[in-house]
Amino acid sequence: MNLRKRKKGAVEVHTSALNDIMFFLLLFFLLASAVVNPNVVKLLLPKSESGQQSTAKKAITVKIDENLNYFVDEKQTSIEQMQTVVEAYQKIAPDLTIILYVAKSVPAENIMKAYDVANKLKLKLVLAVDPKK
Repeated sequence: MNLRKRKKGAVEVHTSALNDIMFFLLLFFLLASAVVNPNVVKLLLPKSESGQQSTAKKAITVKIDENLNYFVDEKQTSIEQMQTVVEAYQKIAPDLTIILYVAKSVPAENIMKAYDVANKLKLKLVLAVDPKK
């Protein structure tokens, strides 16, 4: 009777292939997230030695009230004249930003007319809203 113990094989898990798979999955999800929303990563923050925000860009306000009256910096104007008025401001400050204040009852068609003026002049336009309370 042979009572000697048999050698049992050692059990090993080779993880080198799993590391490669995990690396490729990580790379895939990083690239996929950058393609889905590319603006998440790109941040351009102003720098100032004094610690204060830079106010290099000029902003003007365009308001549309309930009666569809247009105001550019508190001066009433028509939609046809608005482009020439904004062009005059653009000559003073080429990096102009338009802040658009619109009453709730104004139709979207009238808002888009202001957007069209900004697009024709290649200006940035921001729609102002009330903060949620």
